Amino acid sequence: MIAVLALEDGTCLTGISAGAPGETSGEVVFNTSLTGYQEVLTDPSYAGQIVTMTAPQIGNYGVAEADGESTRPQVAGFVIRDASPLASNWRAQSSLRDYLVTHGIVAIADVDTRALTRRLRSGGVLRGIIATGAAAHDTEALVQRARGISSMEGSDLVTTVTCRAPYDVALSAEERAADEAFALKPAHVPAHPLRVAAYDFGIKRTILRRLVAHGCQVRVFPASTPAAEVLAWKPDGVFLSNGPGDPAAVGYAIETIRTLVDAGVPMFGICLGHQLLGLALGARTYKLKFGHRGGNHPVKNLDTGAIEITAQNHGFAVDPDSLPATARVTHLNLYDGTVEGLCHRERPITSVQYHPEAAPGPHDADYLFQQFIQHMEKH
Repeated sequence: MIAVLALEDGTCLTGISAGAPGETSGEVVFNTSLTGYQEVLTDPSYAGQIVTMTAPQIGNYGVAEADGESTRPQVAGFVIRDASPLASNWRAQSSLRDYLVTHGIVAIADVDTRALTRRLRSGGVLRGIIATGAAAHDTEALVQRARGISSMEGSDLVTTVTCRAPYDVALSAEERAADEAFALKPAHVPAHPLRVAAYDFGIKRTILRRLVAHGCQVRVFPASTPAAEVLAWKPDGVFLSNGPGDPAAVGYAIETIRTLVDAGVPMFGICLGHQLLGLALGARTYKLKFGHRGGNHPVKNLDTGAIEITAQNHGFAVDPDSLPATARVTHLNLYDGTVEGLCHRERPITSVQYHPEAAPGPHDADYLFQQFIQHMEKH
């Protein structure tokens, strides 16, 4: 079936349908990871976005249930160059195409993803629409509708992905088996489980699995949960998760984090959690031209001088010039010098812009979970 990707700048790319029939819209971004398409598809941070994979062939190892970052795909749409007709992997339970069709994800293949990526990198991310079948023929109408899509700036998408009620994390047998076979073993596990209250702004399942592996008893709370309710559970620490959308639009979370900072509880934030912490401390955030998305981004640890190869997925960043005296920058992106990590100067509070759980990326940053454990044990 014919498919078209129409962008707000008038660009139209014609290909074939690689998923469910229909039409979808969102902000078109690109991810440079060579593997991990299932983790990308199921990452709630991609809500509202059409993701372009820059690796030329996608789908060659199929889909395995234990590898999902949530219970279903979260992307608005998917763009690939070559959709593999085979799923060659002993763990595969489905082909990528069947997975996309089952979950109603509209996707397009047989397009020049290199040309598309160059356009997004040069001009910045663009709003777009993927349409299949008869609707794909009226490209002029699709372009006009793409120009009317809501901007990511000012959008609170956390409400669309957060859990509806608190829950305690329990790993499935498949997850435990996968972690035992493939995951990095922690250097230290506390003698008694540490209670971690995790705010769900769009939390990835692998983050929860890493916290459990590092000896934490984790309870996940909805994004709008008041600080008093979380503190009443008497956590040893609070985790601020990744998530989608504009951090400045999530005002309720910013106010909650300010209260938690005043309470002095150890905190660790990742991605959107990092941005929200920066805002809570008094800094500003801004939208990046095309964002950082992939598994190969170099970051410098300013405390040790070490260079980490990191997994990233974000379109906003913290403005270092707006940071208050109570905070300092701990990590920098070596591509563009943007802030990749913060810490509070007086309290056990840290955050990073990248993903130390890194599934399926490098393990360079897993030490950050250990740092969080040490803060909680000391506190």
